[in-house]
Amino acid sequence: MACYLTLKLRISESEHESNPRGDIVVCWEFKYGTAFSYPDSLSEKHKCSHFHKILDLYNVDWPPLASSSENMAPIKESDRSSKEQSIFRIPPYKYMHVLDQTSNITRVEVGPKTYIRQENGCVIHGPQDMVIIPPCHYCVIRNPVVKNEESALVYDKIGQIKLKHGDLEVRLEQDPFPLYPGEIIDTDITPLTVVSSNCALRLKAVRDFEDGEVKRTAGDEWLFEGPATFIPRKEVEVVETILATVINPNQALKLSAKAETKDRDGKDRVTGEEWIVKKTGAYLPGAYEEIMDVVNAYVLTDKEAVHVKAKKTFVDEFGKTRKNGEEWLITLKDTETYIPGVYEDVMGIIKITTLSNRQYCVILDPIGENDIQNLTHYYKRLEKGEKSFFLQPGEKLEAGIQDIHILSENEGLILKAREAFQDNSETPAVNRNPGDRWMIKGPTEYIPPTQVEIITKRYAIALDENEGIYVRNIKTGQIRLISGSTYMLNQDEELWDKDLPPQVEELLNQGLDPLSDRGSWRMARGVAAAQVKQKSKSEEGGARAITLRVPHNAAVQIYDYKQKKSRVTFGPDLVMLAPDEQFTQLSLSGDKPKRPSVIKTLCLLLGPDFCTDIITVETADHARLSLQLSYNWYFDIGDKGPVAAAKLFSVPDFIGDLCKAVASRIRGTVAGTNFDDFHKNSAKIIRTAVFGLDDNKKIRKTFNFPQNNLNITSVDIQSVEPVDQRTRDSLQKSVQLAIEITTQSQEATARHEAERREQEARGRLERQRISDEVEAEKSKKNLLELKASSIAIENCGQAKAEALSRAEAQRIEAEAAVEQARSKAEAMKIEAETELERLRKAREDELKYLKDQNDLEVSKLREIADIETEKFKTLVESLGRETIQTVASAGQDFQVKLLQGLGIQSALITDGNTPINLFSTAQGFLGGAMSSLSPKRQRLDSDAS
Repeated sequence: MACYLTLKLRISESEHESNPRGDIVVCWEFKYGTAFSYPDSLSEKHKCSHFHKILDLYNVDWPPLASSSENMAPIKESDRSSKEQSIFRIPPYKYMHVLDQTSNITRVEVGPKTYIRQENGCVIHGPQDMVIIPPCHYCVIRNPVVKNEESALVYDKIGQIKLKHGDLEVRLEQDPFPLYPGEIIDTDITPLTVVSSNCALRLKAVRDFEDGEVKRTAGDEWLFEGPATFIPRKEVEVVETILATVINPNQALKLSAKAETKDRDGKDRVTGEEWIVKKTGAYLPGAYEEIMDVVNAYVLTDKEAVHVKAKKTFVDEFGKTRKNGEEWLITLKDTETYIPGVYEDVMGIIKITTLSNRQYCVILDPIGENDIQNLTHYYKRLEKGEKSFFLQPGEKLEAGIQDIHILSENEGLILKAREAFQDNSETPAVNRNPGDRWMIKGPTEYIPPTQVEIITKRYAIALDENEGIYVRNIKTGQIRLISGSTYMLNQDEELWDKDLPPQVEELLNQGLDPLSDRGSWRMARGVAAAQVKQKSKSEEGGARAITLRVPHNAAVQIYDYKQKKSRVTFGPDLVMLAPDEQFTQLSLSGDKPKRPSVIKTLCLLLGPDFCTDIITVETADHARLSLQLSYNWYFDIGDKGPVAAAKLFSVPDFIGDLCKAVASRIRGTVAGTNFDDFHKNSAKIIRTAVFGLDDNKKIRKTFNFPQNNLNITSVDIQSVEPVDQRTRDSLQKSVQLAIEITTQSQEATARHEAERREQEARGRLERQRISDEVEAEKSKKNLLELKASSIAIENCGQAKAEALSRAEAQRIEAEAAVEQARSKAEAMKIEAETELERLRKAREDELKYLKDQNDLEVSKLREIADIETEKFKTLVESLGRETIQTVASAGQDFQVKLLQGLGIQSALITDGNTPINLFSTAQGFLGGAMSSLSPKRQRLDSDAS
């Protein structure tokens, strides 16, 4: 039974700003279990206070128990008064709920009906529209009424309609029906779900029921496939909509079973089982099927194969039993397209291996004819071209595809036997043992068998007379130098790199010329290896012989450590070291003043050459001087015999020895000489100290070192500077005085010369001034003559010009007057012609206007006449010939019938003063009467006329 709560609120003018006319009463009526709200214009304080007062007044527990899902809305006082009225007119397709307050039973009144409310009756709902379900729609009713087998309502013992509390009922298209007390629309009117083709609804049973011959248990799932219209049931829940997956050609679906089920082909599937569907077209997975993946087919060609591995033991689609972990290839011979099964893993695409007729390869771990792989580490198979094949799983190439070894006559191969075998490549055949080494030479083609390992390839090394290589025999260890011929290493020989001291190797790699690059010793010692050219290697990979180009007028000493002797080579020549020979490195003094071990070189220059040194000497009066001297020297080697050659390298640092000896001699001589004498005769004193005097007291030409035959030929004094500051200042002051005296003398000479030249210039200037004045006077005379002539000409020309100008002005005025008169006449002519043209055009326009107006009027009248004619013609055609004839004769016929109806055959009424025309009296009398009685007929007659 529905219960209601009616709330009233009186709002005064002071409490409600929107009510300017006084107090107003607002009413709301609510059903239990529905939402409750006040108007937005009411303040929150008034809402809360009023609501709680009402609840306390009626002792109502809030919120109340729900009994209906209809929304509550505030109603006005006028609506509340309508609830209390006694007569209710219920239109068709409407209903209302009436509560019998005596029995507390609610019944339904259905229209069309006029309901008179009794005293104990209360209208609690309605009139309300019935529920109308259009075609292809449905709704769900909660707490539906109970009906018997004849679809009649079932009542309980007190007369209340029985309800299926908590139950649902799906109602489809039917006649409009009311909602009985307690019934609620759980799902509003909704269109039925139309399932298209290739679609399905996944349904789930929420309670046990029987679907035709199928018994459904709560939790079961099944598909409702289209095209069809789904009729909902209270026992069924729609889980989702499933779309069919289109399987294109060369595609398949990988499915998995979520529970035990049967697939489309009727096969039983267990939970977790996977299978492949390859049939082309749309596939709709079952309720317990899950699409794992769309598998694309591998299109096989004659150049590609698929490498497959088995996940478990099974029988493949070709009928072969595959064991777990087994690997195999699928090629074009098996099938054109391949879709891997659920127990197959595609490891990759294998490209075909193609060998030309000039190629070969070695396959490791090959598979035999019985498809069993030989996993022996040393088992190999040789394949020669032309041939194409796929590498089976587990097989791999030892070194890829290799070209056949084509050997020319200058090439060879060093081979080594991996195992014992019989070598049939030679005639007669040779038995090879493991570890044997041998060499084959060209020209030939060679494919090594699997028992042979290629150690290296040999090339013939072409050597000139000045080129060589070091070769070591790996069996005996002997090293020898080979030069001057083409040589190929055999199987027992190898190239040997000669080791040199780092300093010697650095000097060789710098590539400096000992003569032209003599200043290179200034470079920092220990040059980084990245900045030095690497030791030259032959293109064949072996180290060539160490050579050194000895320049002209130079010597190199070479020492043989094996034979314990040395040799000296004079340039120009090319020195080639034997395996046990080394260069003798020279470490010479350098820089200014000389420092030891500055210059590193392998070649000894024989001169003539020079060296520069700075030494400090002290005179007898203790004046310290710094001398920069340059010495010219050369080696006297005579006939270049062994004795003379050995002396050249007897002194390791001949530059340092030379500078020390000469400096010692100069210091000794200068120590006994005063500063003034040395300053005046420094060159003579130094040369005497270095070379000495012969028996004739003359300075010698050379100074000889007998240890190494070194000779000094001259001494150049480049600078002499005092070391002491006071001495240097005194010397500088004397030099400055000498310079000042010379400067003053030159200035006096220049001044006298300038005065002389100035006087000569003044004389020439005065003579030139006098001659210029004479010329100026002559020019003045000519100027005066020309001025007089120009004045005379000017006076005559002015008078003539004034006369001519007056005559010209009068002529111009006359011509202007004539032109002005002509222009006036022309203007008057133009004005007259213009006015004439204007009047002519005005008359023409006026005539044209009148003509057009008349034409329009004529045209208008003609069109009106045509319209009237057409109108009359249309009217006549619409009335017809018989109608017009009937209208024309209707007056007389009607008059005759009227007289016959009155029973009067003839009558005449007159006043006696009016003459009567007996021929037309009756017709006129009756016609006038009928005209006055029937104005409509009169109008018809006029229209017909």
